[in-house]
Amino acid sequence: MTWITFLWPMVTAACITMGLIHLWIGLRQTPGTAHKLFALAAFAVAVFSVLELAMIRADSPARFLELQRWIDFVAGALVASLAAFVWVYFGTGRKWLALLAVGVTCTPLILDLLPVPKLIFLQITAVRTVETFGGATYTVAEGIRNPWHAVFYMGVLLLVVFVADASVTLWRRGARRRAVRVGGSITFFLLVAGVQAALVDGGVINAPYIVSFCYLAILMAMGVELSDDLFRSVQLAQDLHESEMRMELAADAAGVGVWIWSIQDNRIWGSERWRRLFEFSPHETVTYEQAVGRIHPDDREPVERGLQRALAERTDYAEEFRVMTPDSSERWIGVRARLSAQANATPARMRMMGAAIDITARRQLEQRIEQQRNELAHLSRINMLSELSGSLAHELNQPLGIILSNAQAAQRLIVQEPPDLAEVRDILADIVSEDERAGEVIRRMRAMLKSGPFSLQPLAINETVEEVLRLVRSDLISNGIAVHVTCAASVPQVLGDPIQLQQVLLNLILNACDAMAANSLEGRHLSIATTHGKGCVRVSVADTGCGLPAEIERVFEPFHTTKKEGLGLGLSICRSIVSAHNGRLWAQARGATASGRGATFCLELPAMERPSGEGRVASDKS
Repeated sequence: MTWITFLWPMVTAACITMGLIHLWIGLRQTPGTAHKLFALAAFAVAVFSVLELAMIRADSPARFLELQRWIDFVAGALVASLAAFVWVYFGTGRKWLALLAVGVTCTPLILDLLPVPKLIFLQITAVRTVETFGGATYTVAEGIRNPWHAVFYMGVLLLVVFVADASVTLWRRGARRRAVRVGGSITFFLLVAGVQAALVDGGVINAPYIVSFCYLAILMAMGVELSDDLFRSVQLAQDLHESEMRMELAADAAGVGVWIWSIQDNRIWGSERWRRLFEFSPHETVTYEQAVGRIHPDDREPVERGLQRALAERTDYAEEFRVMTPDSSERWIGVRARLSAQANATPARMRMMGAAIDITARRQLEQRIEQQRNELAHLSRINMLSELSGSLAHELNQPLGIILSNAQAAQRLIVQEPPDLAEVRDILADIVSEDERAGEVIRRMRAMLKSGPFSLQPLAINETVEEVLRLVRSDLISNGIAVHVTCAASVPQVLGDPIQLQQVLLNLILNACDAMAANSLEGRHLSIATTHGKGCVRVSVADTGCGLPAEIERVFEPFHTTKKEGLGLGLSICRSIVSAHNGRLWAQARGATASGRGATFCLELPAMERPSGEGRVASDKS
């Protein structure tokens, strides 16, 4: 056995081994394109090595030409696979230059498709055996050479330029080791292999091709870098696993369940805490449909709509909803999530990562607080109606007295001969009208006294103001208070509880009346106005009373009062009611100072999207 019959098979075996290893990695890894291209290049080098050894042993011109044909095709495949590997692995380079290099290299191969290959030799006249050191021999061909084979090497030179340019760009981006180890090796050994093969094909030197050895060196450099990447990936995976364990431990200690939704696979990975929240077993595969199926039917549609909006707009997601457990009990869950994707990724390739926490205790506490607030507001309404008892009695006495007088007059008219039926009909109409008036007063009283759950519904704020003014009309007249009402036109509707909003306005009006009790009759003016803008509806109640304290916010503190018999809870309750409506309630001095010039209380609520169309501009003076 000579060194020739030892080295070339060794190169072939090494290339096949490396190709199989990286093909296996490429098939198991996602994405594994770089490893697959490496395997393709390694198998091409193995074939090239076999063909080189066969050419060394060729015993006829026809055999040499046939082997030359196949070795040219494999060389073209090598150039294409290297260009593709650099483009994919480096993630940089000029694509047009890579395509030009492959095109220029492969175009001359058309000559090898002829019945008699003509890329290197137009004609082979003879082959001869040359003996080298160690007693080894190799075959050399003699004949007429084709000058156009230089085009093939121009393509190889363009590939060298492409690799060098991509390596420089990679160096500038900071990946210097990869640029030197892979880019430098490919550039150097491509030049060596190209120059040696060009000299052999041109007849300048008589020697066997050593292209496979040069490519073996390139493969070794590529393999070392890919192996380092693989080791780094394994280490990163281990570090990531440890980080996930620490994160899961911290999240579990905080009562937070972590989850990741892979939209492409339609699967949800969840930590142990998350699975307990949704009642999934530890090793159960959870799909999106299964997770959504655990959500309460009344909350399911809003949750899915919010998720789709977050995907479409690529925004964070936050929601609170109920989960139905297998034993039919309810559990409140709060979820916060964020999308994880590249800027140009399609929605199908995105992932959503989030955290879930059990907020059942908090929601139950909120419900108890809301219930207590409603009860306190109800008691406050009863207290206010007790203050209005004289005014309400007057409101009822008026229609009842008129009804009594009309009924007595009707009795007298009926006994006359003949009875005045026309007059009786008019009297009965008056009785019906006054009865309806008394019934309306009683209806308003019953509504204010009624205790019920917090109920949001579309409201016209101007109508609410008018309703409250009708309720306190007699009280305002008896106290000699001049009322000025200015309601803006086309005020949008608001979403609120009608009774509780009436309670807020009633409290503000009664407080204004109390603040002006010490004024002379000419100095008692109450101004009520409604305005809208910037997505809000505002109601302002202004008086000319005693003013506000220096620290204005103190008036909203519980048990702070200026009344002799007041509890100091009215404004505090009003502010809590307005906050429950996602609105604001504040006070400001009407004049230049905070005392002696009156006060203005402002109630602001979010406007609904569709305007109600109601509203008027009015000025009423009582």
